Amino acid sequence: MTHRKLVIIPTFNEKENIVEIIHAVMNLEGNFELLVIDDGSPDGTGNLVKSQQIAFPSRLHLIERKGKLGLGTAYIAGFKWALKKDYDFIFEMDADFSHNPSDLIRLYEACADGSFDVAIGSRYITGVNVVNWPMGRVLMSYFASVYVKFITGLPVKDATAGFKCYHKSVLAGIKLDEVRFVGYAFQIEMKFTSWKLGFKLVEVPIIFTDRTKGTSKMSAGIFKEAGFGVIWMKIKSIFSPYQLNQNV
Repeated sequence: MTHRKLVIIPTFNEKENIVEIIHAVMNLEGNFELLVIDDGSPDGTGNLVKSQQIAFPSRLHLIERKGKLGLGTAYIAGFKWALKKDYDFIFEMDADFSHNPSDLIRLYEACADGSFDVAIGSRYITGVNVVNWPMGRVLMSYFASVYVKFITGLPVKDATAGFKCYHKSVLAGIKLDEVRFVGYAFQIEMKFTSWKLGFKLVEVPIIFTDRTKGTSKMSAGIFKEAGFGVIWMKIKSIFSPYQLNQNV
């Protein structure tokens, strides 16, 4: 059986990377498709995607949104689009090559035989595999995952990872309209919700390489959201147990 696979990449001002990342995904074995969700990038990222659709008319897709609406809402829009189109496996990936496109195959293989429902590209499952990050950011990211595990019990070493593969049943089972967060906390919330709903998670070791082109979208507000969001998730899980979405 050939599975339909969709990679979702949210973008905002990624003109330096977008064409190269499109070709990297399109050239992978396995007939991956790609959905770019662009938040009205003033640098013309969306137009560059359109220029590439001529070469990949059936495999490269684009959703253009007006204004910078946040990472989490971009992925939710992409998840809904993917479920409507009935893709079997849906991936999250950054546009800046911090995630190696060839690792998409390894994430897919971790879920393809049905052993796992969510595969997480993990920076910390075999030590600390991060390249070109300042030590302060490495420590902040690593101990953020330690904090998440301590507060919530989530059995994942890289709780903030944004490189993932979902089987469609996971996204169909999550009440996507109730996902609250948009930044780092969004990544934590999706893993925590998947785990609480009984889906099987696995971490696949990757090497994370910081971007060499373009500008990072990280901000202090994203870390603040994650810090308080983790506590909110834990409290919510106690007083309002997670239930599978029945409206599918």
